[in-house]
Amino acid sequence: MRTGTRAKGLLGAGAVTLLLTLYIWQIAGRSSALVSTGEPLAVGIGIGVLILPVLAVGLIAREWRLGMMVQRMADELAAQGALPVDDLPRSPGGRIDRAAADAAFETARRRVEAEPESWAAWYHLAFAYDAARDRRRARSSLRTAARFYSGTTAREAPTT
Repeated sequence: MRTGTRAKGLLGAGAVTLLLTLYIWQIAGRSSALVSTGEPLAVGIGIGVLILPVLAVGLIAREWRLGMMVQRMADELAAQGALPVDDLPRSPGGRIDRAAADAAFETARRRVEAEPESWAAWYHLAFAYDAARDRRRARSSLRTAARFYSGTTAREAPTT
């Protein structure tokens, strides 16, 4: 990924996180005001509303950790010349050809079956899922890749 593109992406993610942080701060302030009234119903609602910011902060932290881990994996694969290449044929509208995406997916799936603990194999599978427009499984595969990547002390050289 080009440095300028990475900086734009990071700036955008930072801006959204900042706006969400301000929103969470407001929610937390409102919920603490409800709790401070001492009225049982208001206290209950205030505690219930306070759960939302706590969950949001946890989810934001989780996504940032995943994003940073995915970037480290991408940097390592790029240094080894093993990054997934987006060379699948596309329609005039820009959509990836379904048959080509399915073929790429099968290749990536077979690699994961052959190397089930390879973070690089799971990383490639995530991008194959993304090409096949299965974002949920793509994200799950990236989480699996990140788990294997962080559990590897001596990074294995990915095979392409």
